[in-house]
Formats: sequence, structure tokens, C-alpha cells
Amino acid sequence: MFSKFQKASDKARIFLQHRANSCVFLRHLSMSKKSSKVQALYGLCNQTFTPSASGTPPPSSQAVQSLSSLLDTVGPADVGLKEEHSDDDRGHGFFGLTELNRVARWAQPITYLDIYECDSFTMCIFCFPTSAVIPLHDHPRMTVFSKVLYGSLHVKAYDWVEPAQIQESKGPSSFPVRLAKLAVDKVLTAPCGTTVLYAKSGGNLHCFTAVTPCAVLDILSPPYREEAGRKCTYYHDYPYSTFSARNGMEIINGKEEDYAWLAEIETPDDLYMRQGKYAGPAIQV
Repeated sequence: MFSKFQKASDKARIFLQHRANSCVFLRHLSMSKKSSKVQALYGLCNQTFTPSASGTPPPSSQAVQSLSSLLDTVGPADVGLKEEHSDDDRGHGFFGLTELNRVARWAQPITYLDIYECDSFTMCIFCFPTSAVIPLHDHPRMTVFSKVLYGSLHVKAYDWVEPAQIQESKGPSSFPVRLAKLAVDKVLTAPCGTTVLYAKSGGNLHCFTAVTPCAVLDILSPPYREEAGRKCTYYHDYPYSTFSARNGMEIINGKEEDYAWLAEIETPDDLYMRQGKYAGPAIQV
């Protein structure tokens, strides 16, 4: 009888210990999820970007503020990155931004890290070597959050002038040109706040140039989908004075340097980008 009781007691003890261990594991998993800012970003994006029959609607101002506030707290270590430092100017010296846009880029590619993608949003990281450029491109019908994780990045961005001002080109561009207004032209240096662009404002057409080695965390909603008409288009910008105003009429309101004519171009041959492996905390879907 005692032997049977002892065996039953041992089984009960083993069961309770197993259950206790399971509870510790689950509690640890829960704490890991809470401590991962990537997991928190995923959860907030999942709540914010909800697809509907007509697509993914733009987020509310309150949702934008909440997501931006969370992104503001994210650093390189939170996404598995080590901040890069470089004093090597490759013989170009300390050049200004205008010269930076002209200088030839060296061979290191921009590294793209895919964190997560679904039908309603994309989370990804771009890691730039010094002087690397993502040329002027658009984000059709999209909202994009960008957070510089480390380093310095020059951002030049435009929004289309509405109603559309389009001219046939007989000059340097073989494509029609459309008038755009400068929205952003500055250097962002980490730590800095999150920037947000919208479908028709905030600099929907933008160019990134790395002043130093840098990394940018992007959240795009909805994601690029060629079949849905959300394909990335690249542009070249020409000074306003390059093309005369339609019918000789003045069509700008402000300084000429705040405007540019944009012409669509093919994907640049020198856009050197490679796929990397995301090494940050895993997302629990």
C-alpha cells in the first residue's frame, strides 16, 4: 500500500514540477515578448493597419503619434544591429551635401533586411555605407514611417504640386516632366525623431544619401504590390528654371529653388542593393 502511495506521490510531484516549469517558460516567453520592441512594433502595426475591402486606410493622427512615439525609442541593439563608425573618407575629404550628391559611389552595397511583411504593412531595415544613395522614388498611396537608427542621412523629398502641372519635354528629359515642391531637405542624425510621409504630403517622393554609415528602420503601409498598382517609380529632378512654365505663365508660389520638375526614369543601374539576414528578436505572430 505504501509503495503504491509513494509511486502516486512521485507522479504527482513530477507532474507539479513539470507544470511549474511550463509556467516559468510561458512567463519567460511573455516577458520576452513584452521586452522586445520589435514585437511591440509588430503588435501596434497589426492594430493600426487593418486591411479592408477597399485596401488599407491611412492611419489616424492618434495612431501616427502612438507608432511614432514607439519608434522613437528603438535603437540599433533592439533590432540586432551594431552601430557602425567610420572615419574613412575614401580620399574624398569633408565634402558638402551638393558635392556628396555628385561624388561617385564606391562598391559596397546597401543591405536590405526584411523583418516582417503582410498584406497591410512591411517592416524592414536599410543599412547604408557612406555615400550610398537610394535615388528619388515614390510611395504610391502609402504611409511610411522612417527612423534613423544610427549615423547621419541626408533626406531630400518632394510632394506633387496640385493640380498637376505637366509639360512635354524637349530638353534633357525624354519623358514628360511634372512639377513638384520641395518638402524636406536636411540631414537626420541619430538619435532623432521618426519622420512620416503620406500619400500626398510629407515628402512622398524622396531620396536618401548616407553622410556616414547609417541604418534606417522603415514601416510602410500598405506594402509595395505591383499587382495592386503600388510599384516603386524612380525620378530625376531638374531645377525649375530648366523648363519654361506652361504658356509662359508663372505657376509657382514662392522661391524657384523650392520647386523642381520631376521626370520618370528607369530603375537606376547603379542602385546596388543586397539582401541581408535580420538578426534581431523574432516576431511571434
